[in-house]
Amino acid sequence: MGDPAKRIDNWVAKVTPERTSSTVAARISEMAPNFAGTANELLQMEQQVRQVLNAAGVPTITYPFYLNFGRELWSLNRKGIAGESLALEAATLIAKWVAQGLTQSVLQGIRTNVFNVSAPVAP
Repeated sequence: MGDPAKRIDNWVAKVTPERTSSTVAARISEMAPNFAGTANELLQMEQQVRQVLNAAGVPTITYPFYLNFGRELWSLNRKGIAGESLALEAATLIAKWVAQGLTQSVLQGIRTNVFNVSAPVAP
């Protein structure tokens, strides 16, 4: 198993500002384009969510909550969850956000119109 104090000391020794800086500097050239692509995808998704919200007449004060729902679905999609698994996860997220006071039909509209995910198939 090992001594926990020794493990902590080893971690502290390797996680220094200098070492972290050199590691990031070596990877920054590949990190920046990846971030830019991801940020663009996220921005496009959020714009589509806003379009659904505008069409549904949702008060702007609640937009952040609907955008969080969209970000959660977007994250699942980026992780490779798709098909019926994504539909089930979306249903779970919809139930969560309805319990927080959001409108189910609007959440379903985001699920369908932005992410092209249908309702899960009943067993």
